[in-house]
Amino acid sequence: MFESLTEKIENAVSKIRGYGVITEENISGALRQVRLALLEADVNYKVVKEFTNNVKQKALGEEVKKSLKPADVFLKILKDELLNLLGNDKAELNLSGNPSIIMLIGLQGSGKTTTVGKLGNLLRKKNGKNPLFIAADVYRPAAIEQLKTIGKQLNIKVYEQGQSDAVSIVENGIKYAKENNHDLVLIDTAGRLHVDNELMQELKNIKEKVNPGEIILVIDAMIGQDAINVINGFNDALPLTGTILTKMDGDTKGGVALSAKHLTGVPIKFIGVSEKLDGLDYFNPQRMVSRILGNGDIMSIIEKAESVIDEKEAMSVAKKIQAGKMDLEDFLAQLKQIKKLGPLENLLKLLPGARKMGLNNISIDPKQFSKLEAIISSMTKKERKNPDIIKASRKQRIATGSGSSVQDVNKLLNQFEQMQKMMKMMKNGNLKLPF
Repeated sequence: MFESLTEKIENAVSKIRGYGVITEENISGALRQVRLALLEADVNYKVVKEFTNNVKQKALGEEVKKSLKPADVFLKILKDELLNLLGNDKAELNLSGNPSIIMLIGLQGSGKTTTVGKLGNLLRKKNGKNPLFIAADVYRPAAIEQLKTIGKQLNIKVYEQGQSDAVSIVENGIKYAKENNHDLVLIDTAGRLHVDNELMQELKNIKEKVNPGEIILVIDAMIGQDAINVINGFNDALPLTGTILTKMDGDTKGGVALSAKHLTGVPIKFIGVSEKLDGLDYFNPQRMVSRILGNGDIMSIIEKAESVIDEKEAMSVAKKIQAGKMDLEDFLAQLKQIKKLGPLENLLKLLPGARKMGLNNISIDPKQFSKLEAIISSMTKKERKNPDIIKASRKQRIATGSGSSVQDVNKLLNQFEQMQKMMKMMKNGNLKLPF
């Protein structure tokens, strides 16, 4: 997502770097690159034209202070204008009412039913909600079964009445939620191949009966600029409170995110970042702009770590590292924690300057982590606490038990020995860190 755009913007900024002042000539060359980059990223042409005109006007009208370099001024203007496109602040979710009611709508194939599961899972984790899913897509039997399967995977209750009247299903589902202490209801409505009157009337009837706090359009980011027409089509008939862009992990262009809010006025509230049921993130314009400009997204890394890593266990290991007393038992615990973070290459991409360091192209084979885990798990507790006792016969037993080779066992032990030496140097103050 935005990888190509980031690279081209960095190239444009480098054109400005080294100039003493910003002039119409040098800013025009840089903006030409930015314009092409945005168009290639599938950003709407009108948006691109307005954006580049605004940047040029502000850059030429800006008196460059002696303490600031032209490239820094240019970057600041790019950042401000990108934020204007995306909406500046994160759009908050309305979770008032008991239960809070969120109605998800969209075209067929947008990923709406899966997104119901992802959103319920996210709000249960982040907001401590007890969600109920209502299966109101009565025209596609597979949608009801799909939602029930997702509910079973997440251990979230699904209310369904088969293929009967959608409005009565939703009404009865809300009553069920109140009677069974569900403080959040997510309604999965019927999708269509295009925006039509029949669909809209059903959605209007549901809205009138239950008055949802949120009406969110789920839209496939891969459809590009057609998304604008779809958003406007739904919004004209049924006022939207927000959108969810799915498949943003697969859409390397991502231009719809830079066009949608500006052209429709409807805020983006969430983006789909993977196919897994935890693959939904709040859409945060500040963080998105930071990624686009190549500055990474440290806060997302921290939030991801906080959501999956046991804080007490992490603090315990940190103290052992500081004291130079970390053993293979602790190392195994850390491996298990790291695996919870998901693909590490996705986190590396969020580090500032990741592209320049080549971290955006790194591929980390999860099997390597599994191999390390298998080797350590094949050791006895005594061996993990004191790796020095692991000699030839023990190495052979560990290799056989873990389905690896003695060379693999030796490699792990050697790496761990080097780690222990470094921890001792840190403890004694003999290791100077490069920051």
